[in-house]
Amino acid sequence: MPSAIPAFWTTPIGWTLLTVGQILLVTVVLLLTVAFLIYGDRKIFAGVQMRKGPNVVGPFGLLQSFADLGKFLIKELIIPAGADKVVFLLAPLISVTLALGSWAAMPLAPGWVVSNINVGILYLFAVSSMGVYGIIMGGWASNSKYPFLGALRSAAQMVSYEVSIGFVIITVILLAGTMNLTRIVELQGGGFWNWNILGGGLKNLPLALVMIPMGVIFFISGLAETNRPPFDLPEAESELVAGYAIEYGSTPYMLFYLAETANIILMSGLMAVLFLGGWQAPFPTPFTASWAPTLVSLFGLFWLAAKTFCVFFMNAMVRSVVPRYRYDQLMRLGWKVFLPTSLVAVALVAGWRVYAPVAFGAAG
Repeated sequence: MPSAIPAFWTTPIGWTLLTVGQILLVTVVLLLTVAFLIYGDRKIFAGVQMRKGPNVVGPFGLLQSFADLGKFLIKELIIPAGADKVVFLLAPLISVTLALGSWAAMPLAPGWVVSNINVGILYLFAVSSMGVYGIIMGGWASNSKYPFLGALRSAAQMVSYEVSIGFVIITVILLAGTMNLTRIVELQGGGFWNWNILGGGLKNLPLALVMIPMGVIFFISGLAETNRPPFDLPEAESELVAGYAIEYGSTPYMLFYLAETANIILMSGLMAVLFLGGWQAPFPTPFTASWAPTLVSLFGLFWLAAKTFCVFFMNAMVRSVVPRYRYDQLMRLGWKVFLPTSLVAVALVAGWRVYAPVAFGAAG
């Protein structure tokens, strides 16, 4: 009988139940993380401005996000008379579905990933790139000038910075030799000197001069990709009131906000996975060899969470202290600075991978 229980999970029904359970678990944990990181974001913003921030609902204001959720859910859903009602309601659903679906290929700890596909980076890049469709549909379906302008800005902005992100990711693929995110993290084990941001090992240490700027470009491009200040031109309140979300309220607006925050956490986690070793500790951990697999996975999850929260903290500080860019500055940074820099970096990393083993007399 005991041997029949593990065998059940290999059957089609067992595999389906297991996968659905994993998806629900990741989704619930992600939604709770979103709630508390929104609280943290507001607290950091308040601290920079010497305010208290949320401090009424629950101890230290910790339940503020849940109070906001209740408010959104009970508010009346209003659809403008001239709006395309189907597209208007479909837009936030598409945004939040794509934002949550991106987490399917994100490795959270050793053996903890919903779908460990060989082209994990390609999947994440493709799904996150489609997020712009929700914003474009929302802006167009609102049948109003400001939302439409916000949607157009978002399309141009996301396309501009996706190019740079793509080339930065190529440098990581060249270093690791794989597009499997789990394998990329495994190759960065053994200590912080093996992290990709430092070249992926002592033998590649000169590449740190290339990979550190690539990490910075990835971080800044992630801000632009998620419409995060100082690149929040699609929803600039001083120009477009609320951009593509002007006509939205109640639950649809909440879904847009949820999608944006989930994408911010995804980009922070991806920064940790691609450049900062993912779940790997910043020092050798031979003492974990005798641990149970579940304990090792929890240990790895702790480090991934810590790195993700550190990147998110930097994200929140940028939002708090950096003034919003003009649109021409935004485009110039993407096309005239980040694009050529990342192109040169791809060439340098590729050249190092090909010629360095020959120059140092190592096996290719």
